[in-house]
Amino acid sequence: MAKKITAVVTIAVDRCKGCGLCASSCPLELLKISKSTLNVYGYHPVIIERMEECMGCANCFVMCPDYAITIERTVHAGA
Repeated sequence: MAKKITAVVTIAVDRCKGCGLCASSCPLELLKISKSTLNVYGYHPVIIERMEECMGCANCFVMCPDYAITIERTVHAGA
């Protein structure tokens, strides 16, 4: 029986300083620095594109020096 893992990535926008370490560590290139959003400190935070493609590898979480990223993984039993 195959299992499917889904992941929800949450970014604490006001903690993110837009360093890009998380974006460079994403193997699927799902994270990008926002060009249109500023946080309360004036930084362009990272955003996730195509959340449904995230495999939950947690590279972004590990690389974030500001603890701005959390990941919630859910394992679904396959048919």
